[in-house]
Amino acid sequence: MKSGSTKGRRTGVLLAVATALISGVAVFINGYGVRAFNGTADPVTYTTFKNMVAAVVIGSVAVGAAKRRAAGRITLPSGVGQWFGLSVVAVIGGALAFALFFEGLSRVSSSQAAFVHKTLIVWVGILAVGLLHEKVTPLHGFALVLLIAGQYLVVGGVGDVTFGSGELLMFAATLLWSVEIVVAKRLLSAMSPLTVGFARMGGGVVVLAIYGVVSGGIASMGTVTLTQVGWIALTGLVLSAYVMTWYSALALAPAIDVTAILVGGAVVTALLRTVVAGTPVGSPLGLVFVSLGVGALVVAALGLTRRQIWAARAGT
Repeated sequence: MKSGSTKGRRTGVLLAVATALISGVAVFINGYGVRAFNGTADPVTYTTFKNMVAAVVIGSVAVGAAKRRAAGRITLPSGVGQWFGLSVVAVIGGALAFALFFEGLSRVSSSQAAFVHKTLIVWVGILAVGLLHEKVTPLHGFALVLLIAGQYLVVGGVGDVTFGSGELLMFAATLLWSVEIVVAKRLLSAMSPLTVGFARMGGGVVVLAIYGVVSGGIASMGTVTLTQVGWIALTGLVLSAYVMTWYSALALAPAIDVTAILVGGAVVTALLRTVVAGTPVGSPLGLVFVSLGVGALVVAALGLTRRQIWAARAGT
């Protein structure tokens, strides 16, 4: 299944929806996970071990696919350019961005984190148009307005949207992830999602571990409790699912569409905070706006696929 094909685009869109659901859960549980280590380990150390779990899971899936000789599932990098690209994905997306984001997450609420992270569509849109030559339609613009406005309302409006140190750290991480997405999108035209995903998590863990050894953060994990190990395992498993579905979606559908649909994860995060934590949603209308924005993009993408299929049938 190739990127740009009618079936591939449809599959990519559906995978993006799955990624959004996983993302919403991930942001929510990571808010608890990172706070479980307060006084025991810094957020970067927690991130290192969580990402290590994800790297092991993705690596195991990749090895299993290779043993089964799954056609098109595993491709190895070739040439200096691809190795350099994977290094950029690992260092920027798998290490620096994670360190900044989870340091920021330890200082703010999960809804605040979701709002900052979901501005990713703005920066990816700018880079994708300029560097990947993807097209932005009027529908994209309309959906973008709904998504940003909805996110703004979900966290409670002016009174709750602040830009302290935590938000600024997560904003820097979001910018780095937008760069990573563009680089990964180019790599995925020649390499399998599992290859790029493992490079991101495996290479990123190496960088984070080196930082942990130098800073002394790794040593603080000697007093880790069973509960904390449970949070590492849970968040690491969720992260591995996120990375695999995310890169699979990105390989098949435009970066703008996939990233925009990812904003739907904010709805999941807000609903979980309401149901589990008892925190009221800042504005139900915000959830409606986000849902409508994501829904419009999904319907448009699937509708485009159907038109392409009818056109192809007409030409046969």
